[in-house]
Amino acid sequence: MNKLISSAILALMVVGVQAASADEVTLIAPGGLRCPVDVMKPGFEKKTGHVLKATIGAGGATHRQVVQGAPFDVPVVQPPYKDVIDSGNVIASTETPLATVGIVVVVKKGDRKPDISSADAVKRMLLSAKAISYPDGNGGLGGAAGVSFDNTQKKLGIYDQMQPKVKRVQGVSLLELLKRGDIDYAITFASEVNDPGVEVVGQLPRDISTPTALVGFISSHAKSPDAAKALLAYLSGPEGAAAYKTCAMTPGR
Repeated sequence: MNKLISSAILALMVVGVQAASADEVTLIAPGGLRCPVDVMKPGFEKKTGHVLKATIGAGGATHRQVVQGAPFDVPVVQPPYKDVIDSGNVIASTETPLATVGIVVVVKKGDRKPDISSADAVKRMLLSAKAISYPDGNGGLGGAAGVSFDNTQKKLGIYDQMQPKVKRVQGVSLLELLKRGDIDYAITFASEVNDPGVEVVGQLPRDISTPTALVGFISSHAKSPDAAKALLAYLSGPEGAAAYKTCAMTPGR
């Protein structure tokens, strides 16, 4: 009987230790990280015992939340982020490159794929389109893919010319617009294309569209610094690299 009681007490002690070491860890990140976070979440929680709570939103909006001191343990931002470091809300020495993600052109499955092999080819494609859609950059405060593609159109010298045929979206699936035939092309991050009803044409040429970097930090206000450190290590480790590749991203810088 005494042995049974001792075993029960020991089991309760083990459970208590595990519960004490299992913290909720919070992440805030732009939309480009949605796919890899979904892929990584089960493995991270199983490996560490921590519970991951992720907030994914438009790049400009999440960036602004970090600058304003929103209480997240691990913020992920996109360049430029000097204001993030200057805010004092992240530990600058924990700056960790995670991955880069390119902007791709997407068509409805079965539709003809246009030539996007050069800047001139992309320009011809856009000017010949009846309608296109991409995330709303909102003057730098919205989706990072939208900010990037606004800049691409300006580099091509067709920004003003394109405006009558552009449908910027917020909170609406541009892939659904594509499948319904409302637009000819969707433009977004490669990691955001996960619909069997569409096909990726390819990534925009680097001379008109530089892939967007994603960089993680540990927050100065992390509730559990150890849990935050474990999450950032996982995001930047081999498990993270595998998830980024699965989501059409490039690990590292």
